[in-house]
Amino acid sequence: MPLRIVAAASAVAFTVAVAAQTAPIRPEITGISHMAVYTSDPAAADRFYREVIGAVREPDPENPRGVRYAINDRQFIEVLPLPLGADINRLDHTAYNTDNAEGMRAYLAAKAWKTPAKVERGADGSRWFAVFDPEGNKVEFVQPPPRPRAVEAPNAIGRIIIHFGFLVHSRAAEDAFYRGLLGFRPYWFGGMVEGKVDWVSQQTPNGHDWLEYMLVSDAPGLGIPAGTTRQQLGVLDHFSIGVVSVDAAFKTLSDGNRLTGVHDAHTRIGRDGKGQFNLYDPDGVRVELMNFHATKKPCCSPFTADDPAE
Repeated sequence: MPLRIVAAASAVAFTVAVAAQTAPIRPEITGISHMAVYTSDPAAADRFYREVIGAVREPDPENPRGVRYAINDRQFIEVLPLPLGADINRLDHTAYNTDNAEGMRAYLAAKAWKTPAKVERGADGSRWFAVFDPEGNKVEFVQPPPRPRAVEAPNAIGRIIIHFGFLVHSRAAEDAFYRGLLGFRPYWFGGMVEGKVDWVSQQTPNGHDWLEYMLVSDAPGLGIPAGTTRQQLGVLDHFSIGVVSVDAAFKTLSDGNRLTGVHDAHTRIGRDGKGQFNLYDPDGVRVELMNFHATKKPCCSPFTADDPAE
């Protein structure tokens, strides 16, 4: 082989190797950080999240008009005032914890995903930025502060947010982002009847929390379908607190006279074989208490990853 061809081949190999070494690597996504919801009645929301859920009220380092309701030192519900002229939507964004917010921003930018020019920094030392998924849902990546303040929540009905879900039109479109780009892993899928998929659970790459697609279509689309009511949307856009026993949690709420507003009449076993109990915040956002582990065989598909635990 002529020397100049050998040299050219070596140069190409060196360039490829350097590019591989310098391409950003995706930082870890360790689990759920929070869900941010709107309220039309801050006083009622405060009573619900403090007295029913048992979370601890904290100032909001991201938005001075918001309030955080923490159930542990890395997970909370962020409650924001309802914007003027708002429609039925009560979901602002979902958020995941990462070990490196700037690294995640650089990784997504290198993959040609639209990202902000820099990460934000909160008064508590946290760092975060937001992007939009393929269907226009706002997603934040949060790097918690180096030394999170301990959260004392003795009345919390559960101590970990194990999943959240929101309206999804196309499983394939969302998979391109959450699975293809971010590395989420299949956990379970199922539906109200055999043979139909209504819910798809994708577990975070470096943890056991998961995202649940609440499918309303099998075709690409954006926004809230025409004719959807606020009550229906509140069922779809939800978060779940994990508990060892839903029956015990229900008894705690009932015996403590904490069950106010709208809620299920009793616990039940879901299609995934796990105990569940639903209650709703004053604006209709569903809070689902769920057992960590199934007590019956799930419908539709087996679990393909480890369950979360407290």
